[in-house]
Amino acid sequence: MNGFHLPPRGDAQLDLLSVVVPVYGCEGCLEELTERLRRALHTQAVSLEIILVDDASPDRAWDRIREIAARFPDVRGLRLSRNFGQHYAISAGIEAARGDAVVVLDCDLQDPPEEIPALLDVWRTTGADVVMAARSQRQDTAFKRGTSYVFARMLSRLTGIDHDHRTANFGVYSRRAIDAVNSMPESDRCFPLMVKWMGLPTVLAPVRHAERSEGRSSYTLRRLLQLAMNIVLSYSDKPLRLVVRAGILLAAFSVAFAGWSIYRYVAGDIAVAGFTSIIASIWFLGGATVFSIGVTGLYLGRLFNASKGRPAYIVREDTAQP
Repeated sequence: MNGFHLPPRGDAQLDLLSVVVPVYGCEGCLEELTERLRRALHTQAVSLEIILVDDASPDRAWDRIREIAARFPDVRGLRLSRNFGQHYAISAGIEAARGDAVVVLDCDLQDPPEEIPALLDVWRTTGADVVMAARSQRQDTAFKRGTSYVFARMLSRLTGIDHDHRTANFGVYSRRAIDAVNSMPESDRCFPLMVKWMGLPTVLAPVRHAERSEGRSSYTLRRLLQLAMNIVLSYSDKPLRLVVRAGILLAAFSVAFAGWSIYRYVAGDIAVAGFTSIIASIWFLGGATVFSIGVTGLYLGRLFNASKGRPAYIVREDTAQP
C-alpha cells in the first residue's frame, strides 16, 4: 500500500515564500498585483518568488507576464498550452514553487495582497499547516454569493468534506502540505478539497474582500454546475450509493405494490388491470434504469480518462527557461 509520509512540521522557518497566482482574463491588473505583492511582503524579511500561471487567457496576459518577469527577477511566468482550468493552473504553480510556504490567490485583486502578512502571522503563531482566508463581507453580487453558498453546501453533502463558503483558494500552505498535494496522482484536480482531504491542522483567518479589479468572473452558473458534477464524480462515490438506495426503495415499493394489487384482485376490487398504471410503471422504471446506467457510465468514463495516464496540464512556456 502506497502512502505519503509527512516530514516534521518544524518551527515554521520561512526563508523563501512562494506566491502562486492563476491568471485568466486579468491582463490589466497584473502589474498592480505584482507591485502590491512585492510591497506588502517587503517587510517580511524573506526571499520572494511570485509565479504567474497563464491558463491560456484570451487577452494579452502572457505578454504582460513576460514583461513583468523581465523587470523583476523574483517573478516567474508559466504559460499552459491551453485552458485547463483554474485548479490545474494552481497545480502547475505549486509544483514549480520552491518556497518554505506557499500563498495561493486569484489574480483579480479581490484577495488583497495586503492581507498576506496577517495570514503569515497566523501561520507562524499557530503552527498550522494551512491557514485559509475566510472572506468577510464579500464584494460580490447577491446571485454570486447565493450560488457560492449553494455550491459549498452541495459539495459538503456529496463529498463528505466540510466546505466553508467563505473560503476558496486564498491561503498560506506549509511546504509539507504542498508536497502532499503534489504527491496526489489523480488527474481531476480541485485544490481546496485536496487540501482539506489531508486533514492537516487548519485555521480560518478572517480577511477583507475587495471588489473585482477587472473583467468578470468566468464561473457562470453553468460552469459552476459542471465543476460541481466533476468534483463529485472525482471525490465521492455517494451518487453510486444513492443509486443503490434508490434501487432498493424501488424494489421494496414494487413488492409492496404487487402484494396490494394481488390482494385487491382476490378481494374482487379489480376486474381488469389498468392500462395507465402499467404504462406509468414501465416509464418510471425505465427512466430509473437509464439514470442508474448513466451515473455508472460517468464513473466509468472517469476511470477511462484516468487510465490514459496523461499529464494533468502541459506547460508551453516558462520565463525561467531560455
